[in-house]
Amino acid sequence: MSLIRSVVFAVMQTALTVFFSMVALFSFPFSAHTRYRMITGYNHIVIWLARKVLGIRYVVRGRENLPARPAVVLAKHQSAWETVAFLFLFPPVSAVIKQELLNVPFFGWAYRMLSPIAIDRGAGREALKQIVSKGKAKLEQGFWVLVFPEGTRVAPGEKGRYGIGGAWLAAETGTPIVPVAHNAGEVWPKNAFVKRPGTITVSIGPAIETAGKSAAELTRAVEAWIETEMTRLPPAAPRQ
Repeated sequence: MSLIRSVVFAVMQTALTVFFSMVALFSFPFSAHTRYRMITGYNHIVIWLARKVLGIRYVVRGRENLPARPAVVLAKHQSAWETVAFLFLFPPVSAVIKQELLNVPFFGWAYRMLSPIAIDRGAGREALKQIVSKGKAKLEQGFWVLVFPEGTRVAPGEKGRYGIGGAWLAAETGTPIVPVAHNAGEVWPKNAFVKRPGTITVSIGPAIETAGKSAAELTRAVEAWIETEMTRLPPAAPRQ
């Protein structure tokens, strides 16, 4: 049954991707924030379909921790689910992504209109400079910045190396950091076609003020909070 549902979901998501790539192209004359509202209709519908077709629901804890001004969101990265859902679960965000994603047919074309921070991850320190310079501009435009500090998706129960890019941006701009833990990978695994029904828990931690703290200190604080919180999340699906 999960396979059949996953096939249906994949077909519907593909059709939506093609349709909203056209929406994105026609949104070009509008402001960045208007384009964002138009294009992220896709995100709302995909997550709705995930609930109706796949049985994947979600709950959010800690919304009260979101600051009133733009912040840098540093989040766990386990699946494709959060790359879709976080674009509407948080205020308008500019996500830090791999530059090559913008070349993916339809998906990449539409993503260009969402004002992402596209970086060359192989550029080393130059990539960090890109995050700071581009991220500062996005924050000044009223966008939040979304960074997955582990850089790539990791399986549930595993931990990647936390990079300092997001924390460096926050430290340089005096912007608060919002740490986020979640367990989406338990029902929507990395690179897995078949998804499982269940309830994802997204936990938003208290904002971390950055004044007087180095990027390294902030990264350690974020890593400690996220990894500790991961052990406290309820299972997203029954253990098999």
